[in-house]
Amino acid sequence: MQYGLTQDQEMIADTVRSFVEREIYPHETAVERSGTVPAEIAQEIKRKTLELGFYACNFPESVGGAGLTHLEFALVERELGRGSMALTHFFGRPQNILMACEGDQIDRYLMPAVRGERMDALAMTEPGAGSDVRGMKCTARRDGGDWVVNGTKHFISGADHADFIIVFVATGEDQTPKGPKKRITAFLVDRGTPGFTIRDGYKSVSHRGYANMILDFDDCRLPDAQVLGTVDGGFEVMNSWLYATRITVAAMSVGRARRAFDHALHYAAEREQFGQKIGKFQGVAFQLADMVTEIDAADLLTLAAADRLDQGLSANREIASAKLFASEMLGRVTDAAIQLHGGMGLMDDYPLERFWRDARVERIWDGTSEIQRHIIAREMLRALGA
Repeated sequence: MQYGLTQDQEMIADTVRSFVEREIYPHETAVERSGTVPAEIAQEIKRKTLELGFYACNFPESVGGAGLTHLEFALVERELGRGSMALTHFFGRPQNILMACEGDQIDRYLMPAVRGERMDALAMTEPGAGSDVRGMKCTARRDGGDWVVNGTKHFISGADHADFIIVFVATGEDQTPKGPKKRITAFLVDRGTPGFTIRDGYKSVSHRGYANMILDFDDCRLPDAQVLGTVDGGFEVMNSWLYATRITVAAMSVGRARRAFDHALHYAAEREQFGQKIGKFQGVAFQLADMVTEIDAADLLTLAAADRLDQGLSANREIASAKLFASEMLGRVTDAAIQLHGGMGLMDDYPLERFWRDARVERIWDGTSEIQRHIIAREMLRALGA
């Protein structure tokens, strides 16, 4: 990896950071208090992102995207991490898994998503199946040439605005020496399909306004044309396109940590106690030093993992390490930032209490910290035949 960004990469980061400061920050307090993003603001963010040329920047130029590398896209996500997820959602980064679309699916789903005409969401998690994807109970069975889907998905981010959902469903079961093993298939499901309902999910303390939804399937009939990839090939599709999403969590954690750190640094340089700036006290100064060191380490770990993908190298362990360290680092940095602000850190006059609440979910979604540790250890031990 080249240590230090190129001029073009610096420009990408600066452009997105400026956009977030100009177009996202002014609306954050209102969204935080109302728990919703007004439709006109959402459409304005989408329109300006399209004008900027960054909508679907995670897609190749061959389908109308900006064709950014994994490293460049990590920079975009890092800067978006500074802002409210409820608002940056409309910056528009469709699921890369749509690159698996074939035939008519390209014109019905892939291209409209890249152009910002249709929004997508991804559904895997169920009430009884989180990290254990093969434990899912949402099933699809053959009936008269169609698939009939029954079951429930929950914690589905973005489904409130989605025109269609990419849903992973169990389509069979194999008997193995280790017990039954579910076969998984991905389906493209349009909003409004009979038997398919999207309803409000749970009220979360993290990322207010970025709703999680519940999806119910009650004898929902889907033709073969709605299968994404191949029947029973859901894991192949998932592993081809989705595992790098953990880089997004790592990158956004770095961006949010830097914003929290900036607040703490300026506060330490301005706040006076006992006749001097509190940054002069070793107890405060050392905390700032530790915070920025951890942020820099997480940043480099994340960009190095993205760079491995650009080089075509195996990066599963490196991505897991980045996600694990960056998400846990964010929790420590936001907590320290509040501590340096004292009681005011917990008041909503500052955004720190929001950063603190928002940070908690990063250690859970897209694979918990425990799952990341499992991946890291497994990758190392497998190399030794263990």
